[in-house]
This record gives sequence, C-alpha cells and structure tokens, in this order.
Amino acid sequence: MNLVHQLFLQAQRHPERIALAEAARLSHAPTSTRSFLDLIKQAQQEGEISYLELIRQVSAGAIRLKQAGLKKGDSVLILQPVSIQLYISLLSVFHAGLTAIFIDPSAPRSTIRHCLQLQPPQAFIATPKAHLLRLYLPDIRRIPHHFHSSGWIPFSKPWQTHSPDAKPPAQPTQVSENTPALITFTSGSTGMPKAACRTHGFLLAQHQALAEALDYKEGEVDLITLPIFALANLASGMTSIIADTDLRAPAKANSPAILRQCQTHRVTRCAASPAFFAKLHADNHFPPFQTIYTGGAPVFPDLLTKLQTAHPKLNIITVYGSTEAEPISHSQWNNTSDEEKSLMVNGHGLLVGSPVTATQLRIIPVQPSSGIPPLTETKFQQLEMPIGKIGEIVVTGAHVLQGYLHGNGNDENKFQVHSEKNNSTTIWHRTGDAGWRDAHGKIWLVGRCSAAIPRADAEPLYPFGIECAAQMMPEIYRCALVSHRSKITLAVQLAPSHSSTNRKTLETTLRQKFPELQQIIFLKSLPMDHRHNAKINYPELFSLLKRV
Repeated sequence: MNLVHQLFLQAQRHPERIALAEAARLSHAPTSTRSFLDLIKQAQQEGEISYLELIRQVSAGAIRLKQAGLKKGDSVLILQPVSIQLYISLLSVFHAGLTAIFIDPSAPRSTIRHCLQLQPPQAFIATPKAHLLRLYLPDIRRIPHHFHSSGWIPFSKPWQTHSPDAKPPAQPTQVSENTPALITFTSGSTGMPKAACRTHGFLLAQHQALAEALDYKEGEVDLITLPIFALANLASGMTSIIADTDLRAPAKANSPAILRQCQTHRVTRCAASPAFFAKLHADNHFPPFQTIYTGGAPVFPDLLTKLQTAHPKLNIITVYGSTEAEPISHSQWNNTSDEEKSLMVNGHGLLVGSPVTATQLRIIPVQPSSGIPPLTETKFQQLEMPIGKIGEIVVTGAHVLQGYLHGNGNDENKFQVHSEKNNSTTIWHRTGDAGWRDAHGKIWLVGRCSAAIPRADAEPLYPFGIECAAQMMPEIYRCALVSHRSKITLAVQLAPSHSSTNRKTLETTLRQKFPELQQIIFLKSLPMDHRHNAKINYPELFSLLKRV
C-alpha cells in the first residue's frame, strides 16, 4: 500500500488531464494597482501539470531522495508555499516511503525547536527564504540533507525533479497501512504543540470519507484553499486549481484574482473557510461555482442565507470536522427545513447534519479535561446521552487519528473502549465540542465544552444558541458569548453599515430577546483565529475585555 498508487491509477486512466494549476505569485495587490503588462505577464506565467507529468516528476523526486541516501522510514521537513512544486515534493516523499513533516515557519523559535526535537528529520526541502532559518536554528543546520527549490544556496543541493518523457515512472515504494506518511503539529495555543501523525492507511481512509462528504466526481475542477484536500482530489481524478491569494488569510482573499481564475479554468466547486466565501460575497466577486463546501469554523445561518439568496442555484454544504477527524458530518443548506432553520435562530444550536458513513459518533456527558479512563462497551453505551440532551461529542473511525506522536496528548484527547463480545479495543477521539442529536440522527453543535457558562439555577449556557440568533440581526456583524467578570456577556461588533446605530436601542432589543444576558459590550472588532479567520480568538478577546 502507498498513497501515491492512487495517483498512478489516475495517470493511467487520463494521462493528459490537468492535475494541478496555479497562478504566478505576483504581489496579491488588487487588480487595479497592477499594470496591464503585469497582468499579461501573470497570464503567461500561470503553470499547470498533467497527471502523467506529475507522476513522472514525483517518481524522479523519489529517486533523487533515495540516491541521496534516504531510506524507508526517514522523515523530510518541507517548507514550501502551496504550489505545484509543494505537491511534487510531498508526493515524492510519499513515493519513496518516507515521512513528510510540516511546521509553521512563522511560529516562535522555541515552538519550531520543540517540533523538530519531537521528530528530527533527515532531509530538508525548502525555498531560499525558508533556508534562512538555518542561520538561527541549529536543529535545522543539523539536518543531514538540504535541498533548495530555486536559486543557489550554500551547503544545499538543488531540488530538481524533472524526468525525461521517455523514462517510465518508477512504481511507489511498498509500505504498510501503518507506515507514517505525514506529520503536522497542532497550534500549541493551549501549550506546546502535539504532533499528529497520519499513516498511508489513514490518508486513504480520509480520502474515502471526504469523497462521500464532498461528493467527489472525476473530471470536476476544484478551487483549492485547504491544501490537504488536494491529495484527495488527485486520488479522485479531479483538477485542482490553487487559489491565487494568500491562503494564510482567507478573510482577505484577493477576490478579483480568484474570480478571473475560476472563469479561466471553469471551476465548478470549492471548499473553504466561511470567511473566504464571506469576503467573495462582500466584494461582489463571487465565482460561478456550482457547489461550495465550507467548514473549519462555525458556519452560522446568516452567511448561508446571504449566499443562497444571492446565488439561488448554488449548492451549499457545510462540513464539520477537525484536524484529528476530517470529516465528521455534513449538511446541505437547501435541504434544511424551515423548522431546522427556526431552531437555529431561536437558540438551539448550529445544525451540522448527519455523520458520514465512515464516522461512528456518540454523545456522552461532558468529561473532565484530564482524560477518560478505559471503558467497557457496556459502560460506554450506558453513558450515551438521550436524544435532545447536550453532551460531549466523541468519534471513531478509520479516518480518525488514533493517537499523537510519542503519545503526547493521548491521555487528554483519546480513550479506549473494550468490547466484551469480540475482545477488541477501539480508540475514540474527544472532539472537545458540545452538542446534541435530534430524532432524525442529525447533529447540532452548541459550542466548545470549555466555553460552557455555568449557572446556579439552570443548565450550563453554551454560546452558539445566542450567537446564531444575534448574528441574524442586520446591525450585528459578529458576536461572542462569554463569561466576563462573572457575568454572562455578549461582545458585539457592529456591521459596517450600522456603525452609527443607536446602541441603546440595540441593547434593549438584545436584552428582550435574550434575558440570560447580564451585560453587552460593544467592541470595534472581535479578534479572530489566524488559520481560518472565522473562529473567535478567545485569549485575545478576554484581553480586550479586561481593558473595557
């Protein structure tokens, strides 16, 4: 088994089909600031690669790594921007039976050093700019083999993967389903990062789960904003267009460039953060997508309603998942009933739909953050919450990460369930999300377990109920429900068009609609996460509230 074998099959079926395409990386300035000659130059520099050429270059890259002395089981640190070259490097590593490592080069030095010490790599493939990390990180200097993807770098070999057309691509190295393929790291926002290790078997299982949730169809053209999804696209025979924008900032997407790209390549679909689609809509540069998939952060009904109203034929699907379990469930907005929409805007949570076939999901009472001890299947079944009751969402499946590298984080985030019937043990993952299941088996999120606000005379209050309803009000752009100074607090960012709204009137309306609120605080803006630009950054928010 080797994940790259799927790419071989697609290259045999349709060798000339475009696998990946990208735009030249000029500055991501608005189109109006670029000269006409710049735009012509960019159009000429756009690159694309067929399935046959991709597998040839991947095969050549694997041979280059082996000739350098790397052997099965070694790991390779890759620091390249999302590009065709990145996927050639990554797939070359897979092809050779090696393990790819990704870290965030903008992370603090201590974090990068911690990541490299968890899994010391034997090779380094990077851009010239990324090679500058060698100047102040001895952990990178100590890596035995260094490759650069362009230019000239001292003490480094050029990373050249071009293979003569006449030379047939070599078959991928045979590996087991448990062979590590990809190591990434959590953000470390609650401590030092944990290493998530994905095996070849895991990535294939994830591809199958995504193929169901995202309804992959061979030959479709997909705009890529979430890099890991391109692997599943390639395994499905689709064409992936790498979005012409800074993928690190989806809320600042270069909408004119993206619209031009989608029109040029006849893009039919896209999966992205809700902030990405909100920006395209706000700029009135929404491409003619047939289907979009959005997730990675809460997707509230106000955005879904705006998008569906503006584009009635658009098929909108929300996908719920996490780094450790992607996907978990999905929901089609145009199949959402009026009753379900009413529940969302009246405080009952956020509908995320039915679990995908690959996911086993249960809802149990919220457990201590320190961990859950091993359970028997009988005891586990007894814990399951009845329909309509809120609890902690836990999942398992072949596409759910079974553990972290060296077990760091397993005690808090994983637990074992032993079956008395067949004497087997299953590892379950704690999502950290609170939710409930309705009579139709659909899942509703109410917020993070850690975000629950305890109340002496009632059940804990979770944020999504109030946030869903409040964000349907035209005066409110974004809001967050928190406990601040022991009071149930709604932090509000007004919509730009309502910045001069009579705040007293709005506050009165909010208090009437949500009697649970004990204070309402208006902020100029609410801080968002740096990955998807769509989740509230709570540490920064609490810091802002302290100064109010």
